[in-house]
Amino acid sequence: MNKVPLTARGAEKLQAELKKLKSEDRPRIIQAIAEAREHGDLKENAEYHAAKEQQSFAEGRIQEIEAKLSNAQIIDVTSMTNNGKVIFGATVELLDLESDEQTVYQIVGEDEADIKEGRISVGSPIARALIGKTEGDEVTVAAPAGARDYEIVEVRYV
Repeated sequence: MNKVPLTARGAEKLQAELKKLKSEDRPRIIQAIAEAREHGDLKENAEYHAAKEQQSFAEGRIQEIEAKLSNAQIIDVTSMTNNGKVIFGATVELLDLESDEQTVYQIVGEDEADIKEGRISVGSPIARALIGKTEGDEVTVAAPAGARDYEIVEVRYV
């Protein structure tokens, strides 16, 4: 399987979620299953079936996170020399040349992307247009609503 790029912060969040699932959620679910078993007939025991469903979800998520972390290429941009070039993990301040609006995005892995928090996937049209460019460059992004022109105001490695 190919390595999946992940920021150091993204890897920490996944590791924290994995720890919670294993140390808190898993024991709680096991306890809920044990209590539901004590109620008798398992065929008509809604609590048992709900707990088993929770267990299935939690175990699936544990496997998913472990697989992601084992295939992750963790990139810590804070340890890189800032040469003004847009790379994975960089935070980019853009100026929309049409509307004069400024926006800030951090380019992250697919699992970390959250547009509300200003984190866009490295595979998104904006990120693909920005990668490799430098401060002062103008880029045209092929967006679903049509082409947009931006100027790269600043590139930060934070």
